[in-house]
Amino acid sequence: MASAELTRPGADDPPTFLALVAHPLRWRILRELVRSDRAVKELVQLVDERQNLVSYHLRLLREAGLVTARQSSADGRDTYYAIDLLACSNAHRSAGAALHPGLAPPVESPPAPSPMRRPLVLFLCTGNSARSQIAEALIEQMSNGSVDAESAGSQPKVLHRNAVRVMQHRGVDISANRTKHLDEFIGQRFDAVITLCDRVREVCPPFRFDPERIHWSLPDPSLAGSSDRATYPAFERTARELETRIGFRLREFTTTPTSTATRRSARVRR
Repeated sequence: MASAELTRPGADDPPTFLALVAHPLRWRILRELVRSDRAVKELVQLVDERQNLVSYHLRLLREAGLVTARQSSADGRDTYYAIDLLACSNAHRSAGAALHPGLAPPVESPPAPSPMRRPLVLFLCTGNSARSQIAEALIEQMSNGSVDAESAGSQPKVLHRNAVRVMQHRGVDISANRTKHLDEFIGQRFDAVITLCDRVREVCPPFRFDPERIHWSLPDPSLAGSSDRATYPAFERTARELETRIGFRLREFTTTPTSTATRRSARVRR
């Protein structure tokens, strides 16, 4: 079932999107995927259902374009499933408009900066040279300064030139950023720790103060070719995916009551 068909029912039928998400198990699966990308074995434990049943409903959600799948870069036997929030949002808006044009939800603008609400988010990937650096810069830009961010890696490498380029095209200069080891941040208080590659998720240590743990399974764009020119499209795809994922999480990130002074004093300088 193509995603374009999600809101093309017969005249007296509800949009296909509504029928899909109305199923209790599919709804629970989607709710879990909103929180983090998951492997099937994790979803089986979280929803407490048989693996063949979970896999069946995942297939329906994938065929509808609401869920995507990527092979794990840490363990090739695993597949990470992710919710396509943009596809869900578009289908939801269209479903409302199918009943009445005035029911289409308005597009929300990013929240304005608030001095009393500055959550701190840590992005992790293996090298801290691309994905996590891009995510760190994007969330601060997209939140209008209402979210602070850091990034680190389990095996830091030199900052990739294409990471600098994709952010330059978005009006942000990260060329002076240094790459950091995640050990620098173990004792720091974060509201959320987001792993962006499957390998770093496997070795990510516990952090103090019990931050929310989120996993977004993104492939390493530097492995998409043999030169900077060849890999640049992959960096652009990574930046666009991060823009989408971050955009849908901003409302949650910006409703955590935190002290600006505390956050600023706690930050490890780049």
